[in-house]
Amino acid sequence: MTLIHEDPTRAQGLRLLPSPVDAGAVPAPHSVIAGPVVAPVQARGRFVPRWRNVPHRHGRLGRTILLAAVNITFELAFAVWLLWPSHYPQHLTDTLHLVANVLVIASIAVVETLRLVNVISLSVASVIACDPVLVEPERGTRLAFATSFVPGKEPLEMLEGTLARICEVRDPSGLGIDVWVLDEGDDEGVRRLCERLGVHHFSRHGIERYNQPSGTFKARSKHGNYNAWLDAVGYERYDVLMSVDTDHQPEPNYAERILGPFRDPDVAYVVGPQDYGNAGDGFVPMGAESQQFPFHSVIQRAANRYGAAMLVGTNNAFRLSALRSIGGLQDSVTEDMATGLEFHTRRNPATGKRWSSVYTPDVLAVGEGPMTWGDFFSQQDRWSRGTFEVLRNDMWRKAWRLPAGHLLHYALITTFYPSMAIAWLLGAVSVMLYAVLGAGGLVVPAHVWIALYVDATLFQMWIYFSNRRYNVSPFEREGSFGFSGMLMSIFATPVYAGAFLKTLLRLPAKFAVTPKGSASNADGLFAFRLHLFWMGWFAVAIVVSALNGHAAPASLLWPVMSLVILSAPILLSRREQRANRVADLREPLHSVPTLERAAS
Repeated sequence: MTLIHEDPTRAQGLRLLPSPVDAGAVPAPHSVIAGPVVAPVQARGRFVPRWRNVPHRHGRLGRTILLAAVNITFELAFAVWLLWPSHYPQHLTDTLHLVANVLVIASIAVVETLRLVNVISLSVASVIACDPVLVEPERGTRLAFATSFVPGKEPLEMLEGTLARICEVRDPSGLGIDVWVLDEGDDEGVRRLCERLGVHHFSRHGIERYNQPSGTFKARSKHGNYNAWLDAVGYERYDVLMSVDTDHQPEPNYAERILGPFRDPDVAYVVGPQDYGNAGDGFVPMGAESQQFPFHSVIQRAANRYGAAMLVGTNNAFRLSALRSIGGLQDSVTEDMATGLEFHTRRNPATGKRWSSVYTPDVLAVGEGPMTWGDFFSQQDRWSRGTFEVLRNDMWRKAWRLPAGHLLHYALITTFYPSMAIAWLLGAVSVMLYAVLGAGGLVVPAHVWIALYVDATLFQMWIYFSNRRYNVSPFEREGSFGFSGMLMSIFATPVYAGAFLKTLLRLPAKFAVTPKGSASNADGLFAFRLHLFWMGWFAVAIVVSALNGHAAPASLLWPVMSLVILSAPILLSRREQRANRVADLREPLHSVPTLERAAS
C-alpha cells in the first residue's frame, strides 16, 4: 500500500453517452469527499494505488493514537478490576447458589470481553482509517448499471426516479453505459416504464432454472435475481457492473469516481457508504441514518488498510471476471457480507494475488431509510441474522484462508451484533437469577462500580465523538453528536437478541425486502412484540425480587433501565402518530386561503 498524506453507439437509445453539459456540472460536495480524481501513477508498467491517511489529513494522528490507547487501557483495567478474584462471593456452600453465581460471573466476563473488543475495534479503526486517492477510470471498459425491483414491495414511482438518475450518470469509458432493471415479477408496468425510458428489462420470472429452493439462483432473493441476470447476460457482455438498490439514486459522477480503482487488476469490487436522504422526515429515518456513522465513516475506511472493505449491497461496482471466479453473489440472507468474505478468501487466477476491495467515502448514491419502527426492526433483524449466519456457517470454515490483517478486521467488525445480543441475553438471565436466588455474582462496592462504569462509558463516547469529525453523511444535522444513532442501536437490541436465538435454533432465515415509500406500513403493537415480551420479563424480575427481599437499589438498576429502553420506542411511535394525526386535521384549514386566492 502506498500512503500519501495529503461500440460507441447502440440502437434504440439503450446506451447512454456523455453530455458536454453534464461534464461541466459542479459535483455535490458529499460526492467528492475522497478528493479530486487524478492521473494514475505507474511503476514498472503496473498501476500503483495510493491512499490518504484520514487522521494525518487533519493533523491529529498523535492525539487520535493517545486517545485510542487511553480508551483501551481504561476499559481493560476496568474489566480486570471488576473480575478480580477477591470480588467473588465467599463461603458459598449451597450448590444451587454456587452454580448461579458462577453463571453470573461468567456472564459478566463475556459481556466485558465483548465490550473491550468493541472498544478496540473503534479505537484501532480511528487510527488506521485511510481514503483512496481516486484516479481516472480506464477507457474502453464495457459498463452495465443495474437495479433490482420487487413489485408490491417497492413503488413504481421510486423505480422511475432511480432510473431517471441512473440515466444521468456520466460515462467515463467512451463506450456508454447499459442500464438494466432486474424485475422479479415481470411486471407489465415495469416493462412499459423501461420502454419509455429506453432501458433494458430482465426478469427470471417463470424460468425454473433461475428459481431454485436454495443456492446460486435461489427464488425470491436479491442474490438469485442478480445471479440469473449475470448468467444470462452480464458475464458475456460486460466488464464491470455498477448497481444501486431501487431506493438509492446515484449522483451524476458515480461512474467517474467508483471505477478508477479497477485499474488495479486485483480489485474485485469498490463500494461506497449508505446514506439516507430522508433523514429529516422523522425520528426513525434520522436515527437510522445516524446509526450508520461508525461503520461507514470510520470502520470501512480502516478496512482500506487491509484491502478488505466489507461489501455493501446498496451501491457498489463489481469486476465481473472476479465475480464469476467465485460463482457469483453468495447464497445468504445478507448476500453482500457473505460475498465480500468469499472474495477475501480467494485469489485472482490471472495474477495469483488475493482479491482486494476498496471503500470510497464519497456519497455517490442517496437512499431512503426505513420510515417506521417496524420497517427499521425488520431491516435490523435481517442484517444481524445475516451476520450470525455468516459467523456460524462461513467464518469458522474460511478463517484459516484469510490473511492475519483480514482476519483481525473481520473479527472486530463482526462483533457488534453478537456483543449487543449476548450482552442483552446474559443480562436478562442474570437479572432473573438474582431475583429468584439472590445470585449477584460479584461483590463490589456499588458506588465504585457505578463510578468506574460511567467513566469507561464516557471514554468510549469520547472516542466516538472525536471521530464525528470524519462523518461522511451530509444528511445529519450540523453539530449533531449522533445520540439518535446510539439510541437506535440500543432500541434494536431485543431484535439482535431474537436474531441470535433464531440462529442458534437454526430456524430458517428468509430474505425480506424492506418496504419502501408508499409500500411502508404504519406501526402497530405487533412491530414491538419483542419489546413487549422483554418488558414482561423484566417486570416479573422486579416483582420477584421484591417478594424475595432482593430488591436493593443497585440490583434494580439494570431491570429498570431495561424497561425504560424497551418502552421508549413505543412511546416515541405513539407520539409521532399523534403529531401526524394533528397535522392531517390541520392541513385542510391551511389549504383554504390558497383555494380562495386561486378563485380570486
